[in-house]
This record gives sequence, structure tokens and C-alpha cells, in this order.
Amino acid sequence: MAEHFAHVVRGSGPGLLLAHGGGGSIEGNYGMLIDELARTHTVIGPDYPGSGDTPRSQTPLDLDVVADAVVGTAVAAGVERFTVLGYSLGTAVAVRAATRHPDRVTGLILTSGFSHPSNKLRLAADVWRALLDAGDRRLLAKYLMVMGSGERALNALSPAELDAALDGLAAFVPDGTPEHVDLVSSVDTRAELAGISVPTLVIATLADGLVSPALSAELAAGIPGAQFAEIDAGHNIGAEAREQWLEMIQKFLSEIG
Repeated sequence: MAEHFAHVVRGSGPGLLLAHGGGGSIEGNYGMLIDELARTHTVIGPDYPGSGDTPRSQTPLDLDVVADAVVGTAVAAGVERFTVLGYSLGTAVAVRAATRHPDRVTGLILTSGFSHPSNKLRLAADVWRALLDAGDRRLLAKYLMVMGSGERALNALSPAELDAALDGLAAFVPDGTPEHVDLVSSVDTRAELAGISVPTLVIATLADGLVSPALSAELAAGIPGAQFAEIDAGHNIGAEAREQWLEMIQKFLSEIG
């Protein structure tokens, strides 16, 4: 696997490194935030293998290797130190980056995250992988919509809006998604949480059917001094609660300087 990933760099100021979710991308998971975040920070957004313009990996993904490459991408872009904003699988990448590169990581913001997959998340990943292998994109989109949307947000869609959302989701399945989903199933950062000493904010998504808010609470409890916040949204927080998410991120970034 490459030491660096294809990436975007935007803005100026202190470093902010983005770690996206499994089956996601920088544009897909953070596109709605980047312009605002780049007003105050140098934002580096690397895409994992098989997302964006990063070539798909020919071998299973390893959390150490992905975390090292995400950090290496920022350093190669000229940003030596940074806060890491992780979403979903990206929270495990962020934690591992902080563990392996403590001289570079100055803070962590962990959204919709987990230190290890619960039985529910592991089973969800198994179904996700099976639907990928079966090749029915529309059925996969329906499954991800059921699991990833907050019930209130999902039920507020008109039939036409729901249809359009399913079309968009079916069209957006990065080539590397099978490897990403397998990595979700293998994550375990529990043993390293107590050693994290940088300021940390953990944000739980309360209406999340894919990654339970209890997993975020467990993350926060494991990291000394971590702040814990909650947003009433599903896993698809960027679409369901963009303003609230952005406000929490910006507030924390301003607090830690």
C-alpha cells in the first residue's frame, strides 16, 4: 500500500487532518464541511485505498498501515502537526494515528465512532459485505438507508426525495468498500485509549442504527479527560445535522487553539 493517499488540501492555519468512514470518502463524508473548516485551518483530506483517486488495495487493509499513510499524507503536504477529525471507521484511524504518532497529533474529534465493533455492528458489516458481493446496488442502498439514517430524518422524506437519495447512495459505492468493511469488522483500539493524552471530543449520534451511541460513550469513557457530546442524528450526520456538527467541531477547535 502507498505511503501517501490521494488527497485534498484546503485553507490555511493550524492543521486539521480528516479520516473518513468505511465505504465513504473525503467528499462523501466531509464535503459539506470543508469550505467552512478551511476558513480557519489547513484541511488535509486523504482518501483510503479504493476511494476518491487513491488506487484500490490488492491486499486486506491494516489499521496501522492506513493510519500511517493518513499521517504521512499530511506530512508530505507540509503539515507537520494537526488535530484529527475522524468519522465512523475514521475514529479508529484517528485513535491509531494518535497512538503511533503522538508527536504529530494535537487533538482528536471522534464522531459516530467505536473502539471495536459490537455484535450488532459486526453483523451489519457482514450483511453489508454480502450485499456488496451480490452486486445489487439498489438493495445495498436500501439497507444502508435503513441502518444509517435517523428515523425522523428518513420518515420526513417524500417518495421522490427517498427515491433520489437511494439513487445517490447506489451510485456512490467506492471500489475499495469491501476492504473498508472488512477493516470495520477487525478494529480494536480498546487497549490504547488510556494512553491518549491529547484533548479529545467524542460526538455520539443518538439516532444511529449502524454505530450505536453506546459505542461513542465507551470511546469517551476510555480516553482520559475526553469531552462527550450528543447530536440527535443518524449515522448520516453530515446530511441530517450539518450545522450542529460543524458548530461543535469549530467550538472545540477554538478551545484547543
